Amino acid sequence: MSPSLLKHLKTPEAEWAARLIPGVAVPFRGSLKKPSRSLMPKFEFPAEEAWPAPADPATKTFSETALGLILPSPLKTRDRERWLRLMAADFTLVGLNWLLVGAVSLFTRPLEPLAPSSLLGIALLHAALITLLGYSEGLYARNSDLRQQARGLGKATLWATGLLCVSYQMQGALPSTTAVVCGAGLLSFCALFSWRWNELRRERRGGKRGCERRNVLIVGAGGVGRRVAAHVQNHPEEGRVICGFLDDERATGDGVIGEVSSLARLARRGFIDEVILAAPHDRGLTLRVLHEARKLRLDLQIVPDLFGCQSDGSEVERLGNLPVICLHREHLPVGLVTKRVVDVLGASIALLFSAPLLIAIAGLIKLDSSGRVIYAAQRAGRKGRLFRCYKFRTMVSNADALKNSLRHHNQRSGAIFKITGDPRITRVGRFLRRFSLDELPQFWNVLKGEMSLVGPRPHPLDDFVTYEIEDLARLDVTPGITGLWQVTARRDPSFQRSIELDREYIRTWTLGLDSKILLKTVVAVVRGSGD
Repeated sequence: MSPSLLKHLKTPEAEWAARLIPGVAVPFRGSLKKPSRSLMPKFEFPAEEAWPAPADPATKTFSETALGLILPSPLKTRDRERWLRLMAADFTLVGLNWLLVGAVSLFTRPLEPLAPSSLLGIALLHAALITLLGYSEGLYARNSDLRQQARGLGKATLWATGLLCVSYQMQGALPSTTAVVCGAGLLSFCALFSWRWNELRRERRGGKRGCERRNVLIVGAGGVGRRVAAHVQNHPEEGRVICGFLDDERATGDGVIGEVSSLARLARRGFIDEVILAAPHDRGLTLRVLHEARKLRLDLQIVPDLFGCQSDGSEVERLGNLPVICLHREHLPVGLVTKRVVDVLGASIALLFSAPLLIAIAGLIKLDSSGRVIYAAQRAGRKGRLFRCYKFRTMVSNADALKNSLRHHNQRSGAIFKITGDPRITRVGRFLRRFSLDELPQFWNVLKGEMSLVGPRPHPLDDFVTYEIEDLARLDVTPGITGLWQVTARRDPSFQRSIELDREYIRTWTLGLDSKILLKTVVAVVRGSGD
């Protein structure tokens, strides 16, 4: 009903509607006079065990099943028209930007002109990448504000443009082509953001089409329900109109238009599209509303009881058929991504250029003593996960069996076993240890993600089992080939000192610190200071 008809309504429902959301229409058609509670027809819900189960997907017709498999999820919702309109607008704007860029490139000599035949294809690809990445960032969500849309649009445009640039470079395109793609990406961001800003301004001024409004009933008139109504009132651009509250524990008035048992009658009379359940602590009430919403084909949203906590985002995970809402998600430092990239690149380059040396070392080990060339033993990695750490064998083949008989000669304190002049070390092994060449196979552990170039050294399992509780902190990060302890106190016999240095590294970690440790490690290797 249009707002102009509100003044003709003299019912209590009209008065609460005017107080609840000024300027919006009362959604009910015809007479809105509410009968007394004793005379109101009650809708009797069936017993819980008699409620019909959700339709089995296997019982659907072939056409429904096949169509559901190929249709995108947004096309199956009530917002499909809005979604299609936004997607079409984005595709159109990106296409127009590419037409403009193509026209400019034809008349600008420094830039490589794009062939007209490929212009349409790249425009469609760019638009598809932007929209798909934007969808994953919530760009088309109904409740996203301008700041969220700018952030999502910026990410989507940046990554889509970057992927196009990389693809063209891999095909041998000139750098001028990259400039054209980057220019198109910048224009696309400006055009898409400007269009969204104008749309949001028009919506806030009341220019949004009435057919996109969604009539909403809120079940539960408590604090949570009132907060939901206040948000909807303050954000009309989301397209929702609150038509009233349903509550079994509150009398009619102040927005409450009936009990939950009146849901079917009021939903039909008010042409309700969506029900928001703001009293989820009552399991029986939740099941009753869910059953009725399914029968009436209404959207049902539930505001979960988070015990006063605020959710850390809108993402909902599913554990089987149970939805799980994240209250807090710990964000790792962005530098860890760069650290992993450096690890992969560094390990790949090291293995590539050291391949002849690796072959030579393997031959010397085989000539010097019997046994395998590579020694692979389990080590305790990040979070205590076990992995096989690879090294060139520098000891006799039965070194592990001899370890227990030599423990009384251990020269280190705590969970470290080290003997000067260890009799188990071979001649070639002593040379390899001096220049740390036995560690070269661990670059393969780095590529696998089990180790990093820099981090606390992984300990053998028999040392790991002797850890104290406070020593486990060193396992919070990925172990490394080298670390702070190796370049500052390698010959310090105190295990506690090594633990303190590992904690200091974890607490003060930066990419710059990793660079310093790597540089000092190279100097130590060249000097042959290993043992």
